[in-house]
Amino acid sequence: QVQLVESGGGLVQAGTSLRLSCVASGDILSNYAVAWFRQAPGLGREIVAAINWSGDRTFLTDSLKGRFTISRDNAKQTVYLQMNSLNSEDTADYYCAANPRRIGASRVISDYNSWGQGTQVTVSS
Repeated sequence: QVQLVESGGGLVQAGTSLRLSCVASGDILSNYAVAWFRQAPGLGREIVAAINWSGDRTFLTDSLKGRFTISRDNAKQTVYLQMNSLNSEDTADYYCAANPRRIGASRVISDYNSWGQGTQVTVSS
């Protein structure tokens, strides 16, 4: 089973950008679709974006379109989440997860069975 490690989080000011990385090991990343989820303090985990195995299908939560982008580099075993124009509502723990049903870019959390430990993003206003 694939193992995932997120990085790139931190404390940033509103209006700036961050790029999160999700690096896979233990299996070939192209065997999986991958998604980013986030969980803000006191709230449930929500989908941010998803990408299928080849990168030609993606899903992005409507409210984040225009600011966030998901991409992947299978040669580097890495999926990225580019986050621009950050605001305080983006403050959360961000998790990547893998789905062996790799053809689509599912937004369903129960489709994902391998999870990273998360990386914290804090946006100060």
